[in-house]
Amino acid sequence: MTGGWLGVDVGTVRVGVARSDPGGVLATPVMTLTRDVGGDADVIQLASLVQEQEAVGVVVGLPVTLAGREGPSAAMARAYAERLAAVISPIPVELVDERLTTVTAERTLSARGIRGRARRAVVDQAAAVEILQLWLDARPARSAPDPTDERA
Repeated sequence: MTGGWLGVDVGTVRVGVARSDPGGVLATPVMTLTRDVGGDADVIQLASLVQEQEAVGVVVGLPVTLAGREGPSAAMARAYAERLAAVISPIPVELVDERLTTVTAERTLSARGIRGRARRAVVDQAAAVEILQLWLDARPARSAPDPTDERA
């Protein structure tokens, strides 16, 4: 992948990661990292993934409440995004409201018949896909470059 974005769902135990295609249209699951709350192992793994995937940016889910308020989980996600941004600078790290993305991911996996341990193993990736896809879909539509334009 060259030029796509990574999406991140930060939890207290796991970090789900997704990526977009280079055109920024479709998000797909990548992996689940084990969260290193006392250190930076997961941030370092994610930074390596950013480099390996040649990502142009990272979108981190910000878990706000249904009322739009930020609680402890949002503070944790903000701190994680800031730490990641410091490690991968100058690559941008953006936050996106992730309300109900985990619920949506759980429902999708359940509808596909994925249950128990199998679901726990991929729900964070599925939530990262939801986060990134929300962000991709909210961006203004971009038209393809005009091949006759000499500036393109």
